[in-house]
Amino acid sequence: MTSLEQSSKTTNNHQQDLPLKQIPGSYGLPFIGPIFDRHDYFYNQGRDKFFSTRIQKYNSTVFRTNMPPGPFIASNPRVIALLDAASFPILFDNKKVEKHNVFDGTFMPSTNFTGGYRILSQLDTTEPNHALIKGLLLNALLLRKDNVIPLFKSILSDSFNKIEDELSEKSGKADFNTIFSEASFNFLFSLFCDNKYPSETNLGSQGPKMLDTWILFQIAPIETLKPPKIFNYLEDLLLRTVPIPACLTRSSYKKLYEAFSSSAVTILDEAEKVGLKRSEACHNLIFIAGFNGYAGLKNQFPTLFKWIGLSGEELHKELANEIRTIVKQEGGVTIQSLEKMSLVKSVIYEAMRIEPIVPYQYAKAREDLIVKSHDASFEIKKGETIFGYQPFATKDPRIFDDPEVFVPKRFIGEGEKLLKYVLWSNGRETENPSVDNKQCPGKNLVVLLCRLFLVEFFLRYDTFTFETKAAAVGVSITITSLTKASTL
Repeated sequence: MTSLEQSSKTTNNHQQDLPLKQIPGSYGLPFIGPIFDRHDYFYNQGRDKFFSTRIQKYNSTVFRTNMPPGPFIASNPRVIALLDAASFPILFDNKKVEKHNVFDGTFMPSTNFTGGYRILSQLDTTEPNHALIKGLLLNALLLRKDNVIPLFKSILSDSFNKIEDELSEKSGKADFNTIFSEASFNFLFSLFCDNKYPSETNLGSQGPKMLDTWILFQIAPIETLKPPKIFNYLEDLLLRTVPIPACLTRSSYKKLYEAFSSSAVTILDEAEKVGLKRSEACHNLIFIAGFNGYAGLKNQFPTLFKWIGLSGEELHKELANEIRTIVKQEGGVTIQSLEKMSLVKSVIYEAMRIEPIVPYQYAKAREDLIVKSHDASFEIKKGETIFGYQPFATKDPRIFDDPEVFVPKRFIGEGEKLLKYVLWSNGRETENPSVDNKQCPGKNLVVLLCRLFLVEFFLRYDTFTFETKAAAVGVSITITSLTKASTL
């Protein structure tokens, strides 16, 4: 028996004997308590310190607290926080928890943002339309699988050309985020819209900007734009007193709807065949391609690029060597060749582990249930809201050695057994999306695109230099140099 297996067996035996404890923590005074917690979360402490100080205070990774936005937007900000790898997976157990209107946490943006429909992310698995819509999307991705590699390779080539042009024309600097935001949108639109590009529609080149505004207005109450400290409370007042009305995005969203409606003919025809209204299917398609897909990729690529860049030239050399050797042996970039690149796969999983793009998960208890941390058991009552902060679960020191350190080879060999603790997609990395769960339908597509991104990059370049800084959401990357590939 390996040490990893022995550790897992010991942990399982230990958890069976955990004492039942009351959940520690307090919600504070009505109205005032949630506002104090909100100010700590956004401004006084920041989200990581907000959670870590409470773990220390209660000596527990499971506790009660309030989560933003609170008054006046959310009537019930009370949650039970799960902040370790042992308790967190209860959020994926659809027999024990429900996901009805909790995609954005303790509040829900107006359905006016999505044509009056509750879209897939807001539906619970027990609702009939959940299986219809998710099945449609999963089938659409399956039917388009052969188009993914050639389409994305073409878009990547254009993107790398743009980066090289900017480096030569703009004093040796290129805006990675803007270029790959456009690339992400172009890819997803073309994939779902019968190989038509946004530039061939009424969107022109404005699609990403329209989506950015539409997404921001929906999530504004649970985010901060990180203004100068003097403006913190002004931001809090503006973003969390009254929800931003959907009418402010009506004109641009109408253009998005018209573009998808006229271009995604095949998938919308299929939607009607399975019993979905064409309009409902189209609004869901915009959400999955825009909110889930585009927003995820536009943040995933910079985050992946940042961690690889910070790891230095030695990792770049190892990645280039693995990629070029296997591509040469296999005669090209294929699904089969990508599967053989163990370092490429490990690096991507490690980036998803150390900095999950979607940091939050929410659910409500379907019934009275028991949740177990590493050290104790806790009773959660039916209807209580459960919250999981993903970065703490995926950096749990009881599971991962050096959890705060980016370890490129963490998931190679024996390390593959740790993949069940990589939780970026509303499910375990070792599981797959289905109509019966809430795991992201594009989970496997995202992993594939990240692999393709690294492969095409290191087929073309040996190494790079960059600058990075925090953005309102994710990180901002500026490329300062690219070294062309010396060997192929």
